[in-house]
Amino acid sequence: MFDSPEKLALGLVTGIVFGFLLQKGRVAKFEVIVGQFLFKDWTVVKMMGTAVVVGAVGVYALVTADMASLHIRPALWAGVLLGAVCFGIGMAVFGYCPGTSIAACGEGRRDAMVGVLGMFAGASLYVALYEQIAPLTKSLGDWGKVTLPDVTGTSPWLWVTLLVAGGAAALLFDLVMRRGTPTISTGKPHRASAHQ
Repeated sequence: MFDSPEKLALGLVTGIVFGFLLQKGRVAKFEVIVGQFLFKDWTVVKMMGTAVVVGAVGVYALVTADMASLHIRPALWAGVLLGAVCFGIGMAVFGYCPGTSIAACGEGRRDAMVGVLGMFAGASLYVALYEQIAPLTKSLGDWGKVTLPDVTGTSPWLWVTLLVAGGAAALLFDLVMRRGTPTISTGKPHRASAHQ
């Protein structure tokens, strides 16, 4: 039923590190997430993008080393769309995503604690109504357990490499934008004198 103690310990350690980085990156703060919604603060996108890139490299490295295994979920398009709508509404109302809400609970934020209770209630409701909901999630078709490497017949490491390259390009773009466009100072404006 459970994984080996080594895998459980690895999951615990990586979870603690991830939570620490969420808190230190300030993405567990409501005002930062609202700033992202308003396109004024890109901290959340930068943090999550970094997590995706590092996670992709780490996961596939662990799979290659036979220290982890992938459990691919079926591509149920109606389920994906329904889940995306529920997630978007929940995040807009709550102000946190599931990961940042747990980190915010660790900071002692009461609004996050109430939201986490709501997530548990929603998950329990989903389990209770699963038999009724399941046909709806399959209404737009089931593509099975497919991945981009499967569809394209390429190595997973090609996609991981492209992801890393995209992340590096985004980081470089951010650094350039932070520096701003250099301006050339010409000193005081020259006034032409009128000769009579």
